[in-house]
Formats: sequence, C-alpha cells, structure tokens
Amino acid sequence: MGCLKNFLRAILITLAVIGFLAIGGKDFIVKYIKQWFNPTQIEMMERAKKVGDFSKISEEFEIEKAAGIMGYNAVVAEHKASGQKMFVIDTGKKEIITQNDLLSDNIEEKLLNTAHKFKYQSISAEDIKVVKKGSINTFGKDAPYIKFNARVSKLPMGEISGIISVVKNNDGATRTIISVNEKNKYSQLISDEFFRKIK
Repeated sequence: MGCLKNFLRAILITLAVIGFLAIGGKDFIVKYIKQWFNPTQIEMMERAKKVGDFSKISEEFEIEKAAGIMGYNAVVAEHKASGQKMFVIDTGKKEIITQNDLLSDNIEEKLLNTAHKFKYQSISAEDIKVVKKGSINTFGKDAPYIKFNARVSKLPMGEISGIISVVKNNDGATRTIISVNEKNKYSQLISDEFFRKIK
C-alpha cells in the first residue's frame, strides 16, 4: 500500500511539473533567474536607494552591484572608460573604520588590520602606504579621506591606488566610501565627480 501511495505521488508531481512547463513555467523561471542574477540598471538603481540617492550620477558611471556585502548594504559602481571602481558601504553604526582613524597617525596599521579582517581567500592587500590626506564632498557634506597605494595579491594588477573616506549622517550612521584603480590609472577627478553627486 505504501509503495502504491508513493508511486501515485510521484506520478502526480511529474504531471504537475509537465503541466507547469506546458503553460510557460520554464520561461517564467528563466526570466526570474535572469532578473535576480542580471538585474537591469533600473532595478539596480532601486536597490541602491537603500544606501543613497545615485540618480544624479552621470552616464560615465554604471552601477554594477547593489546588494549586501559582508553584512552591510553596499553599492559598487564603475567608471566605464577607465575601469575605476567606487564602493559605497552603509555601515550604519557598526563602523569599519572611523573618521578619527583616517585622521590618526597610525592609519596604515588600522587599514592593514581592517584589510586582514575582511580579506577574501583569493585577494589580500599588503604594503598599504598613505600618500595624502584631504577632504571630499559626498552626501552633501565634506568628509576626510586618505589616498593610499597598496599591493594586492592574486589579482592581475598587482598594485592599486585609491581613497577611503567616511561620511556621517545627521543621525550618526556612517557610510564608508572607497575608490580604487590600478596604481597608474587612479584619478581623483573621477572619484570627486562620482561621490559629489550622491545624496
């Protein structure tokens, strides 16, 4: 009796699957999977609203990803012509690095410790050297930044340059912003242009 019951259940499930596929179920599943893994720019901009208003960025930039990264909401963008990457991470009140860290004399050590905490198995940053300190306008505020050079392992570029900044909202929540490119291709003008358009 138990075998017959299982056999009938298997037939019903098979018929249900065939029926679902017959009425276009396969197309529905394929479309859903494509939307989830390859969202349109419009969908990406909707997701990015959790982190900030990116509607004013120019067409020179493309939002590549807006998702949770390491437990934080984050947006990853690229400058199409140069390949320079920009990251905006909504850290809330769980700061990865603080504005005071950026202004301190031992920032290189703090960056190395942070990099080791968050390193991926396939990528790690070493030999981080701070080469400049300044401020950048983003989210309608001036925020301190440091410009750095670093060596990265297991990536074709080897050496990178970029900036890291932290901006605080009025409610005390923070966003960490990062912009990086190959060492000789990094442009502060590109970073300034992208980050000042975010509100």
